[in-house]
Amino acid sequence: MLLDLFFYYLIAVNVLGFSLFGIDKSRARRHTWRIPEKTLFAVALLGGSIGCLAGMYTFRHKTKHPSFTIGLPLILALQCFLAYWISIQ
Repeated sequence: MLLDLFFYYLIAVNVLGFSLFGIDKSRARRHTWRIPEKTLFAVALLGGSIGCLAGMYTFRHKTKHPSFTIGLPLILALQCFLAYWISIQ
């Protein structure tokens, strides 16, 4: 039951991360209010790193910012390491 809830949480937060990159790209083109970078990173840190990476490359948004091209894969690597570490405990 708890594992199912966690799985659904991960799906939701990754869909959110993917969507936020698309929304921010659209707003950047229209020169309107943008989603803060710290919000994008927060969603990635909360488990949405795969969705954020997919959104970044799908929408070609923030792909020239080293903080994103290096930071998001590092967050994903850390999350994979933590998942592995938890699984062997």
